[in-house]
Amino acid sequence: MTDLTVDSTSTGSAPGRARATRTERLDRVVIRFAGDSGDGMQLAGDRFTSAAAAFGNDLATLPNFPAEIRAPQGTIPGVSSFQVHFADYDILTAGDRPDVLVAMNPAALKANLADLPPGGTLIVNTDEFTTRNLARAGYPSNPLDDDALSSLQVHQVAMATLTLGALSATGLGKKDADRAKNMFALGLLSWMYHRPTQGTERFLRKKFARKPDIAEANILAFRAGWNYGETTESFAVTFEVAPATTLPPGEYRQITGNTALAYGIVAAGVRSGLPVVLGSYPITPASDILHELSRHKNFGVTTLQAEDEIAAVGAALGAAFGGALGVTTTSGPGLALKSETIGLAVMTELPLLVIDVQRGGPSTGLPTKTEQADLLQAMFGRNGESPVPVLAPATPADCFDTALDAARIALAYRTPVLLLSDGHIANGSEPWLVPDAAQLPDLTVEFTTEPNAPDGSGGFWGYLRDPETLARPWAVPGTPGLEHRIGGLEKADGTGDISYDSDNHDRMVRLRQAKIDGILVPDARVDDPSQAADVLVVGWGSSYGPIGAAVRRVRSAGRAVAHLHLRHLNPFPANLGEVLAHYERVVVPELNLGQLAMLLRARYLTDVVSYTKVAGLPFGAEELQGVLTDVIEGART
Repeated sequence: MTDLTVDSTSTGSAPGRARATRTERLDRVVIRFAGDSGDGMQLAGDRFTSAAAAFGNDLATLPNFPAEIRAPQGTIPGVSSFQVHFADYDILTAGDRPDVLVAMNPAALKANLADLPPGGTLIVNTDEFTTRNLARAGYPSNPLDDDALSSLQVHQVAMATLTLGALSATGLGKKDADRAKNMFALGLLSWMYHRPTQGTERFLRKKFARKPDIAEANILAFRAGWNYGETTESFAVTFEVAPATTLPPGEYRQITGNTALAYGIVAAGVRSGLPVVLGSYPITPASDILHELSRHKNFGVTTLQAEDEIAAVGAALGAAFGGALGVTTTSGPGLALKSETIGLAVMTELPLLVIDVQRGGPSTGLPTKTEQADLLQAMFGRNGESPVPVLAPATPADCFDTALDAARIALAYRTPVLLLSDGHIANGSEPWLVPDAAQLPDLTVEFTTEPNAPDGSGGFWGYLRDPETLARPWAVPGTPGLEHRIGGLEKADGTGDISYDSDNHDRMVRLRQAKIDGILVPDARVDDPSQAADVLVVGWGSSYGPIGAAVRRVRSAGRAVAHLHLRHLNPFPANLGEVLAHYERVVVPELNLGQLAMLLRARYLTDVVSYTKVAGLPFGAEELQGVLTDVIEGART
């Protein structure tokens, strides 16, 4: 946190006894809510984030929760957390370490304490620090009773007791009333950081519209937390983080990566004039795309929850054959199951958008944790020579533009396209500048409606190619005179008839590869303001934020470093080899064991410095700062 100015003010904007408090103005804060997976930490964090967004702050979030629906209560594996970083300037990550930790029980404290820096603020729910809960968390004694937390600013708050007291007149049972303690914590933090409250109260009334007594109980708990901060002597200081002034002007909304992907798919359908058909099977962390798209039938979107992953992609490909924009969503395990049908889409050369929201693997792996380990599967995970374009968004908001870009490629080049998001992007959120719909790219498709046989027969050749894109014609089934055969067997060049001829097979394999190699993608753009850097750091996907933040830190320390982030992973930008050759050292951080580094080495013979991590968590900016500093110093010697 950076302390800018200090005011002496009175914060009497909520009911309660007003008292004089000191207000510190900060430029940024990182807050982490942590508790049992049933304590509502994701909801509390999301509502605090929404308030920050409504206030005009730039922000980034990092939800973190167990894979189990209900992990063992009070244990470290069952801890759920939500971290939000908000600031008065543009930020790139959810923060390496929290400035404030809200710990709802001993397990939450133990799981997160190491991340809290000396001098950090710790707010604990003392009601949960019982002998039984301490033992479950592995504490031999109560850390609140010794000097284990002496380096921190500790605030002990009996949140459950205070919540039950605030709701005593509502008639709710103890169990239901106790569930509202997350709203007490949210109210207290909202008071501490001068967050607007009206939005949260409206949200609660809407969320629990069918249970108005529960809605009012949560609102009472929220207000009780605010009033506790206002009246207790424990908190002598409140904090203000002004709205961000560095963001471009326009209308913003908070958005997660999955929601942005869904909106991008809807926009692609509108801008192409095609119906959208999503064939999907629920899988963490991709399921929210299905949930969101199911709300937009008014835009010509049809969603199908299939019985399995194979049926889901089959339905999407069948829709593409029928003249729709076919889409399927999944995660790594589901992508493996879809591989044969994606190969069929390569053979039939039909547009298909395949979204893989990556998670930790292999096998079932870590469903709620993030990883970037599906790149080689996306590139090569099909039998035979089955090239497909591969794209990856950099941030939650970038998912919208990347979905449109993927749809452009699929429709223009008649090919399946793989889009690699990941759990960090999917569940994380940031402000999104709502675009002018009229300015979005034109994706209009022209179907073939007349016979095209060059031999004068008046027939239809399904594998004639556009001389620029090498795309084959797309004819909607049922168009008179355009009857044609498709399927997984090799096609004869031009006619599309089944062919076992060896020379034809060689030609068709090379044509399909040439089509992907010839896709127009923008040149790689390097961020190298000094033009004096010897070291280039190359990233893809969700590593954008941590790399960007690390680059800022390195430059602030007086060292030069260049940054390149790739959206297009197949084909690579045409100038990428020239860019890599310009720098003495190339560093590639990845949340895998070096998959992009392998591709760059093989394609460009570049001596890449690969830095990898597969812990289920994103990189830290401080972590990458150290890596880049070491490489820069090595390049100078």
